[in-house]
Amino acid sequence: MRIPSLFIILLAGSLLLSACSKTDSQSRKMTDNPLFSPSSLPFEAPDFDAINVEHFRPAFEAGMEEEIKEIEAIASNPESPTFENTIVAMEKSGALLRRTQSVFYNLTSAHTNDKIQEIQKEMAPKLSAHSDDILLNAKLYERIKTLYEGRDELDLDESSLKLLEDTHRDFVRAGAQLTEDEKQRMREINERISTLTTEFQENLLELTKERAVVVDDRKKLDGLSEDRIAAAKEAAAERGHDNQYLLTITNTTRVPILKELNDRELRQRIWEASAYRGIGENGGIDNRPIILDLAELRAERAELLGYENHAAYKLEPQTAKTPEAALDMLTDLVPPVINNTEQEAEAIEEMMRKEGIEEEVKPWDWNYYAEKVRQAEYNIDQSEVRPYFELDRVLKDGVFYTMNKLFGISFEERHDLPVYHPDVRVFNVYNEDDSQIGLFYADYFERDSKRGGAWMNSFVSQSHLLDKKPVIVNVMNIPKPAEGEPALISFDNVTTMFHEMGHAVHGLFSDVKYPSQSGTSVPRDFVEFPSTFEEDWAIQPEVLENYAVHYETGEQIPQDLLDKVIAARDFNQGFDTQEYLAATMLDMEWHLLGTEDIPEDMQAFENKALAKYNLDMEAVPPRYKSPYFAHIFSGGYAANYYAYIWSEVLAADAFAYMQEEGGLERENGDRFRQYILSQGGSQEAMELYQEYRGQEPDVKHLLERRGLNTDR
Repeated sequence: MRIPSLFIILLAGSLLLSACSKTDSQSRKMTDNPLFSPSSLPFEAPDFDAINVEHFRPAFEAGMEEEIKEIEAIASNPESPTFENTIVAMEKSGALLRRTQSVFYNLTSAHTNDKIQEIQKEMAPKLSAHSDDILLNAKLYERIKTLYEGRDELDLDESSLKLLEDTHRDFVRAGAQLTEDEKQRMREINERISTLTTEFQENLLELTKERAVVVDDRKKLDGLSEDRIAAAKEAAAERGHDNQYLLTITNTTRVPILKELNDRELRQRIWEASAYRGIGENGGIDNRPIILDLAELRAERAELLGYENHAAYKLEPQTAKTPEAALDMLTDLVPPVINNTEQEAEAIEEMMRKEGIEEEVKPWDWNYYAEKVRQAEYNIDQSEVRPYFELDRVLKDGVFYTMNKLFGISFEERHDLPVYHPDVRVFNVYNEDDSQIGLFYADYFERDSKRGGAWMNSFVSQSHLLDKKPVIVNVMNIPKPAEGEPALISFDNVTTMFHEMGHAVHGLFSDVKYPSQSGTSVPRDFVEFPSTFEEDWAIQPEVLENYAVHYETGEQIPQDLLDKVIAARDFNQGFDTQEYLAATMLDMEWHLLGTEDIPEDMQAFENKALAKYNLDMEAVPPRYKSPYFAHIFSGGYAANYYAYIWSEVLAADAFAYMQEEGGLERENGDRFRQYILSQGGSQEAMELYQEYRGQEPDVKHLLERRGLNTDR
């Protein structure tokens, strides 16, 4: 049937109006979404007043679509590949996605909710597939391969050459040289791993609520300070437990509160709530199937790429290079550590006998009686010490003071920038000449919406290519005081504040061209070096005397108490190191497995792994047991948890070197900034260290730092 021409005209007009309406709608959607364009706030800091949860999903979708178009344009460029039109072009791609991810993934860790978790779960496999679409793009890889094979003729500077070599390595390690069938299997593995790690992380947040201990008798809290009891009562009320007390379980097997509680039965209850997380106890959350699936998938991926196991795959780009090198260092530490732990156990059991307990020390006893031994040996009462460590004073007169002395930088708090939670604070960071380096966000108090632990993130990473200055955030889990009470913190939290600031200045001082080499974009077993290095300033007399001031009287900490605090630093280091080594060996053993070696019984596997290294002491369990080992089953430390102590070797050596050169002096800080903190991933990590230090690190400084007796 012939359609009248007028109808065709009207129909075409209708379709055109519909298309225009749809385009206008999309345009408005992009205009209304603050993530679609760089923030207008200083240094492109996220505008948390404007960003809503519903903005993330469309920003992720559009960001992935935009980056794929950019990558396809690079891959299909008819011109011969050059460093500029291929590698540099890749560095400039993905701006919208990068901006969205930096905001979103800080929230998933620091201030999540059901809607954010839903988006995270949905996006995890999509982002994995998106990454594979880039890294497995055959045309793009051919351009990179051409440049890599002709790199000697390109006349590139050191950082550009390293970027090219690292890019080629990353594509090969992602599977660029696999067959199409193998690439398809790689995509399936990556997608499944992404889904499982997201599920593991979500479960950990739920476990914080599931395993919280509710106490209905105030007398059982004997030993806690009044402010801690008030905070526990307030936390219980928020969960609907009026006139009760709630004690949360986050992060490590060891729960800090155990050192203070006098009630042994409650201590056991709290320790078991912590240690038996994630095993489906009484119908609760069970992470064991996730762990076994992840172990098998990671092993299969490694074998697909030609590696013996996941550990070999993961350590190849690290400074250690091989699992054998890492294990050599770790196993050398085990004998002196066990020797120290056994001596500590004897002292603890002697203290228990004095109180009429004839049993061997149990894990819920260790910290409690270790604290009593500490008090007896050093005459330190933590309730006497804590008033000298008020959070704001520690931050400004401790952490910021040290950064000023070392690097000449200053921090100025500002209250005009939006934040994602009322507890978050924002500071301008200035060089000595008043030029602004960037922004520093501090988020220190624990809450249900935050995962356990402490970390640093970047909202904006420094890059000369993209003309970006850094916007950095430190996140911790310090117990929040009751309303109106001061935040008096433990010395462990003091040390962690210094540690995380070490990560922060690594990001703030970044002075590199390419975004993928910015700040903490260094090998995993090097990234903890600058942060661990900063910890030791917390116990230097000059620094301590400046911030350890009584929050009420303003008086400095008495010299005899200060001396005891410093001397007590080495106490319990056998336990501290052994629980870390036990977790490290668990990580290694999970990732040394081949696909044919995956166990059926997680607990039996753990027991066997610990016994293999003589680390199966009941009273000293691993810092993290597998079901809540976030570092390796939802974070980036799989087969890399050893990195903390590997980095500590560097940190201890560098700190000893700096003390030889005069200690807390500007010249020393400037040198550290120049050779280590400003370089990011623009050079090989160990080459940077040797340029700074002039020699290889000496492990003896690590043993001295931890106060470990090497005599058998």
